Amino acid sequence: MPPAPAARAKLLDAFVTILLEQGERAATLEAVAATAGVSKGGLLYHFPSKDALVGGLAEHVEALGAEDVERMRAAPEGPAAYYIRTSVFADTPIDRAIVALTRLSQTANPRAQQALRHIHQGWFDALAEEVTDPAAARAVALIGDGLYYGAAMSGETSTTPPEDVDELLKVVRKLIGPND
Repeated sequence: MPPAPAARAKLLDAFVTILLEQGERAATLEAVAATAGVSKGGLLYHFPSKDALVGGLAEHVEALGAEDVERMRAAPEGPAAYYIRTSVFADTPIDRAIVALTRLSQTANPRAQQALRHIHQGWFDALAEEVTDPAAARAVALIGDGLYYGAAMSGETSTTPPEDVDELLKVVRKLIGPND
């Protein structure tokens, strides 16, 4: 079996893949171990239960979300433009993990729901640093969420053409105003 961090990441990736391709019911411990190419004992070493596996995925998504918030805050064009531009599904590791966690959230999994609320709050907090009007910050967040949801619903990556994103950014600039 690979070293611990690599094996853990491999198991989480297998869990995400099964959730995306087959759904939560198919994401048994046996299926995750088989997909990752490790023994069930190897899986149980890292994740002693399915709840622990969900917890590991939630922690992973929260870490990816925190990294994204830092990129958002450091973006030259500002957090709002970054949020809109990156709200198109691109099948990145964070995109895949968020959609997988969303599937768990839809089955009323409290840890998945908590993680999704946590990362969304991080993005909103970064938006609110730039967009001082709370209603405008919520509107920007909802525009980004809508882009992401639309792409995720289509099952394809980047279904929103760049020129459409540019048009939405013009609307966002009007919404947040020159002084925000």
